[in-house]
Amino acid sequence: MGQTMDQMKLLNELRKTQKSLKNEIVEVEAGDGAVVIQITGELKIKKVELDPEKIDLDDIHELERWIENAMRDGYAKAQEIATDKMKPLMGALGNSGLGF
Repeated sequence: MGQTMDQMKLLNELRKTQKSLKNEIVEVEAGDGAVVIQITGELKIKKVELDPEKIDLDDIHELERWIENAMRDGYAKAQEIATDKMKPLMGALGNSGLGF
């Protein structure tokens, strides 16, 4: 399969962009800062922080909701960043005949 130089450049740019996503960090919080979660542009959880001063252990269901909300929001934001960065490249690759 003979790839043109433009296709090779696009593939290299795609790889670089994918790699750079690990440096993109989204931080979200829930429960007025009781739960703070960081998620990378690769959709990996980097960090979870819980503030014991703001958590009522007698209401674990509330904490669970905060964690769920923070993770859902964080993943949505991280996915949006990844999509924004990858969309132009994926369109260009699709138009290059590589079938992406």
